[in-house]
Amino acid sequence: VQLQASGGCLVQAGDSLRLSCEASGRTFSNYAMGWFRQAPGKEREFVVVISYSGGTTSTADSVKGRFTISRDNAKNTVYLQMNSLKPEDTAVYYCTADPTYSAYFRGYENIHYWGQGTLVTVSS
Repeated sequence: VQLQASGGCLVQAGDSLRLSCEASGRTFSNYAMGWFRQAPGKEREFVVVISYSGGTTSTADSVKGRFTISRDNAKNTVYLQMNSLKPEDTAVYYCTADPTYSAYFRGYENIHYWGQGTLVTVSS
């Protein structure tokens, strides 16, 4: 699976931003899709995951209530809607895919496919 993320940019605190990630190469609906992020000098961390048909999601406590993941299987695309952005949300955001939804709860090392990352910078 090849993943191409886009949408990262510089925003102000309190703004909203939507990231997109288009997948190619395999049957999109066979993969759980998720986002991780890595801030400067910090470990990579889980953000959110969505199941194959989009019926189930799981969100990190740090972004719960502000970030929403969705997917359009007809367009092979997953989205990350980020609202009420904070400076601490500044990070490189990685789109990911894995054939096993539960892999997202076992550490980022278990995730099979990664996009190139897109930088989100939130200024105060």
